[in-house]
Amino acid sequence: MDGAVPSDILPAAEKAFGDRLPEARRFAELLVTDGVVRGLIGPREAPRIWERHLLNCAVVAELIPSGASVVDVGSGAGLPGMVLAVARPDLSVTLVEPLARRTAFLSEAVTALGLERTLVIRARAEECVGKIPLADVVTARAVAPLDRLAGWCLPLTAIGGRLLAMKGASAAAEIAKHAEALAQLGAGTPSVRACGEALLAEPTTVVEIVREREAARPRKAGGRRGR
Repeated sequence: MDGAVPSDILPAAEKAFGDRLPEARRFAELLVTDGVVRGLIGPREAPRIWERHLLNCAVVAELIPSGASVVDVGSGAGLPGMVLAVARPDLSVTLVEPLARRTAFLSEAVTALGLERTLVIRARAEECVGKIPLADVVTARAVAPLDRLAGWCLPLTAIGGRLLAMKGASAAAEIAKHAEALAQLGAGTPSVRACGEALLAEPTTVVEIVREREAARPRKAGGRRGR
């Protein structure tokens, strides 16, 4: 496989990536070759790398303002962080990933594609709090349930910034289930956004959460004590 765009989705790819399509093709080639060999994506995913992965991630860019700083948590094979860095060279992207074999692949891909505004950090999200600048946007794809994900991501998000969590059909149910926990973490009212409706047969579902304030501090048990 060489990362070529299937003819039936070429128009969508051209719209999603514009003049960055050659770089997107190169990243697709890395995913279906080195990415498969290193176990970052399954062999069955390679034939559908464009429609299921690259385009699915690229359309999230429509929710990100020009020149924003982005932290991608649990980057894995670079989905969506690397895809956003390829599609949007105006963004400053930090890829946070704890596994060495994945960060090695990401670092090599960043160099191969000449992504000068993209940084790879080997760490867990919670280890980055206070060590990297707060981001305008934090992204994540298929990382964890929404309450745990927000617990990791919102502390990396600037007040007024947003967490964009790529989710499936259960997005609304997750929001309802974890509403109280999200509020405790300083989140505003979450919303479900459909990205790429004009390009994709199945638009990408994203839970958008604005960080409105600092997380609530847990109360100490027992209240005040007398002497």
